[in-house]
Amino acid sequence: MKTEYLIIGNSVAGINCIEAIREIDREGVITVVSEENILNYSRPLISYYLGGKVSLENMYLRDERFYEDNRVDLILNRRVEKISVVESVVKLSNRRKIPFQKLLLACGGKPIIPLIERLENITEGIFTFTKLEDAKNLIDYIESNKIENAIVLGAGLIGLKCVEGLVERKLRVTIIELANRILANTFDPEASIILESALRKQNCSIIKENTIARVKGKGGKLREVMLKTGKLIPTNLLIIAVGVKPNLDLLEDTPIKYEQGILVDDFMQTNVRNIYAAGDAAQGKDFLLQKKSLLPIWPVAARQGKVAGFNMAGREKKYEGLFIMNSVELAGIPTISFGITNPPESHNYEILLRKNEGENFYRKLVLRNNRIVGGIFLGKIERAGIFSGLIKNEVNVSSFKNELLSDQFGLLVLPEEYRKHLVTGEGIEV
Repeated sequence: MKTEYLIIGNSVAGINCIEAIREIDREGVITVVSEENILNYSRPLISYYLGGKVSLENMYLRDERFYEDNRVDLILNRRVEKISVVESVVKLSNRRKIPFQKLLLACGGKPIIPLIERLENITEGIFTFTKLEDAKNLIDYIESNKIENAIVLGAGLIGLKCVEGLVERKLRVTIIELANRILANTFDPEASIILESALRKQNCSIIKENTIARVKGKGGKLREVMLKTGKLIPTNLLIIAVGVKPNLDLLEDTPIKYEQGILVDDFMQTNVRNIYAAGDAAQGKDFLLQKKSLLPIWPVAARQGKVAGFNMAGREKKYEGLFIMNSVELAGIPTISFGITNPPESHNYEILLRKNEGENFYRKLVLRNNRIVGGIFLGKIERAGIFSGLIKNEVNVSSFKNELLSDQFGLLVLPEEYRKHLVTGEGIEV
């Protein structure tokens, strides 16, 4: 018997898809397949789990009753090996075949592993940091080997969130980044300088414009790394966190189209009828750039999963597109960045700035044609959610531009008609 709805992936996109389907169809059979062996969890919290700030029980997005109440056949610890588009069947790693009527690909991403000489010879001491299992394995290794220092390769959000967890465990951390600053894709140079200074105060070393060329071990255990400059750094622990890429292995030998990710239309459907995609593997509409982009962040995956579920169940729902947004605390400094933060100089962007490095305070807004298209907030991030609404609704801010960066800026500054929209419309997504 065919399952009406087959979902590959059990993270936030898959869960939101289930909830959307059940709003419309209470009877159709839903089957979820996940290669992980845990019920589900919040990926943004794995650094807090590593640092001991969040218990395993508080990692779950939904409990077992969620699957029971929604009559979901949940298959854990099984990998989908192949999709037959012609037969509408997937084959699992245990050779089981599951026929389907409609399919959601919410298969997420996988860590990028750069070319490092002798990496394959090391069996202990090298980790990635994208799954809860990675955090569990890290904790076990640190505790059983009494690790006191670590190297993190990559100073993007994944790498720095890992650093945060390691610092909570009192490890001395060396951060190695190929770019000329940390968080090069998310923050501008001024914001990066503030965070670098805060990280150094937490006993972190930062090596920029460099990378690891070779690793050396003894008996399969990591003992040191060699940088491309030839510098040797002794260590028993290396976390590779240079980024993730969409998991596209399943598309092999299928007609499903992809570029950087799986291409989807405004209804989250691929070029193949009844096959949808959502989350980190999906390349969908970017609200600001007005093109199809990869936006591997939690709110985007949640929204895409919901839209996909509605359409799979027969309620037409359009995905209007979102934009990149990250809200994290790094080195004790709360931060939010959204939209276009490093605009090209030749496209008539306007920059508004306010900063106080001594207080770890920085605010930057990027405007185009008197409309906000991006921003960075460090230190005081209260009311930052208002700005995402101003972007989404393309509000002309010329009448209150001078107040945008003030501490007093809030809803009462906004035009009356827009405030009415916040009450009667969809409101602001934070």
